[in-house]
Amino acid sequence: MTSPSRLPLLAGLPLAVGAGLAIPVQGRINGALGTRLDDGIAAAVVSFSTGLVLMVAVSLLLPRGRAGLARIVPALRSRAFPPAYALAGAIGAFFVFAQSFTVGILGVALFTVATVTGQTVSGLLVDRMGIGPAGRKAVTGIRAAGSVLTIAAVAWAVSPRFTGTGAAAAAGGVDGSGGPGALLVPVLLPVLAGFLMSFQQAMNGTATMHYGSPIAATLVNFIAGTVVLWAALAVKVAVTGPVAPLPGEWWYYLGGPMGCIFIGLSALLVRTLGVLVTGLGMIAGQLVGSLVLDIVLPAPGSVVAPATVLGTLLTLAAIVLTTLPWPRGAFRRQGR
Repeated sequence: MTSPSRLPLLAGLPLAVGAGLAIPVQGRINGALGTRLDDGIAAAVVSFSTGLVLMVAVSLLLPRGRAGLARIVPALRSRAFPPAYALAGAIGAFFVFAQSFTVGILGVALFTVATVTGQTVSGLLVDRMGIGPAGRKAVTGIRAAGSVLTIAAVAWAVSPRFTGTGAAAAAGGVDGSGGPGALLVPVLLPVLAGFLMSFQQAMNGTATMHYGSPIAATLVNFIAGTVVLWAALAVKVAVTGPVAPLPGEWWYYLGGPMGCIFIGLSALLVRTLGVLVTGLGMIAGQLVGSLVLDIVLPAPGSVVAPATVLGTLLTLAAIVLTTLPWPRGAFRRQGR
C-alpha cells in the first residue's frame, strides 16, 4: 500500500531535476572559494559548516524540524535502521575529496562522466538490493537501457570540454607517455565516489522514514560530513600550515545552503522514485543547471556547443524512457 506521504511521480521527478539544479551552483561557488583560499579542503569545510549551521537553525525553528530532531537519538538507540546509515554524510565528504584531488588531473568533463557512470550503475544495484525506502525494483530492460543512454548522453553533453583534459593532465603531472594506465587510479576515484552516492541517497531516504522528516536526515548528514572534513583540514594544517583568511563577500557562503537543498530533496524523493530515478533526475538537473550557468554567467573555459545542448536534451529523454509506465505494466493492471 502506498503511503500518503509519498509524492506522485509527476511531482517527484521535477523535484529531483530541481534538486540537481543546485549542484552546479554549489560547485561554481565552492570552486571560486577554493581558488580564493587556494585550498579545496578548506572550501569544502566552509561549505559543510555553513550548511550545518543552517540545518541546526531550521531544525530548532520549525516544528517539523524539532519533531525530527527529537526522533534521531531514539531511532539510533533502537536500531530502527543500521546505525552506519548515520554516517552517510561521510560519503559526501569523500566526493569532495575525489573532486579536489582528481579534477585537476582529469578535467571537469572526464570527472563528470566518471561520477555519473558510478552513480548510474549503483542506482540500478541499490534498487535491485532494496536498500532504499522504496524497496526492491527489478533491473528491467527499460531501466538498463535508460541508464546506458544517460551515461552516453552525459558524455556527449560534456564532450566539448574533453579538449581541455590533456592540458589538465599535463598540469596535474601526468606524463602523456604513460598512456591510459596513468589515469587509471585518478579515474577510479570519481567512479567510486559516484558509485557511493546512490548508497548515500538510499541511506538518507531510509533514515528520513524513521526520523519522520528529511530535515533531520539532512542535519545528521551534515554533522558526519563536517566532522570528517574538519579532521582532514586539521591534518592538512598541521602539515602545511594555516589556510588563507576567509573572504568577506557573502555569496562565497551559499555553497552549504545549496547542499542542504539537494541532500534534503534526494532523501525525501528516493522513497517515491527509487534511488536510480532520483539519481537520474538529479543528473539531468545538474546538466541543465550547468548549461544555464555557462550561458548566463560563463566561467573561464566554459563551452556551450551544440553537443552540450543536444546531450542535455538526450539526458532528459533518458529520464522519460526510464520512468514512463510502459505497456506491459499497463496490460497487467488491466488484467486484474
